[in-house]
Amino acid sequence: MRDPRRSAKLTFCLATVYLVWGSSFLFSKIAVNHLPPAMLSGVRFLTAGGLLAACSRFWLRHSWPNGPREWRHVLVAGCFMVYFSNGLNIWAIRYIPTNESALLNGTAAFWIAGLGVFGRRGHPLSPRAVLGLVIGFLGTALMLVPASSVSRSSLLAEGGALIACLSWSLGTLYYRNIDTRLTSLMFTAWQMLIGGALLLTTAVLHGDVARWTPSVPGLVALAYLTFFSSCLAYTAYGWLMLNTSPAIIGTYSYVNPAIAAYLGWQFLHESLSRVQLVGMVIIIVGVALLTVPGGSLIDPKTLQEPKSP
Repeated sequence: MRDPRRSAKLTFCLATVYLVWGSSFLFSKIAVNHLPPAMLSGVRFLTAGGLLAACSRFWLRHSWPNGPREWRHVLVAGCFMVYFSNGLNIWAIRYIPTNESALLNGTAAFWIAGLGVFGRRGHPLSPRAVLGLVIGFLGTALMLVPASSVSRSSLLAEGGALIACLSWSLGTLYYRNIDTRLTSLMFTAWQMLIGGALLLTTAVLHGDVARWTPSVPGLVALAYLTFFSSCLAYTAYGWLMLNTSPAIIGTYSYVNPAIAAYLGWQFLHESLSRVQLVGMVIIIVGVALLTVPGGSLIDPKTLQEPKSP
């Protein structure tokens, strides 16, 4: 039988990742328009990681990383999932629209689901999952049709966003296939601390400290990214990495672009074409095939699978 509590937790975590990370592209754009990218990301992740680590250790009594292997795991995850992934994305979003940034990040669904069939915790793709991924790909392709011409100056940023997406996917699959005694909350906290420290070091070497001129919009955006996008959504994503299949995890990459595109159009006056709007609808159809209760991926075997300690 399906455990209703686990189903409810799965739904809550997915909704959190969908809504918070979908809106984070808007707040990231606001933040980089007022604050140096590497500096704001370093402050964001060091603050969020410190809060989560303190909560995990002193409130929930979780253990710190212990031994070279545990430190190696959090170091690899921090490099892939925070330093390279967020560092490149926050830089790229200065030069490309939020909807385009979100769409490029949508390729994570294919990396995660495709590569997720390998490894100790690999999940095979069912026919329905394959159909959902194909439909999602078609919708994403339609949304990639630009509403206006693309400048050459944005090509480097687009490449950076794609590398960031691949880095995130590799970090996700790495975490799914390691043996660790750390709880997902403690692991997430330390990957943020390590990634944040690397980002802050990069900012200092780049001279961002002298360019740090706080403003109300920049600080509000930074606060949202720190407490909602990092503390809340990263914690939900950490739980999902260990408690559901790669294909379901990857569905956030379909929903986030739709949310980001709408918010960018509504608040930043970024353009959306009719083709892109059709693509948004198709994306939702693909997500429904992957995630609706009773679907081929959300079943008792997935929800009751033994997890890592």
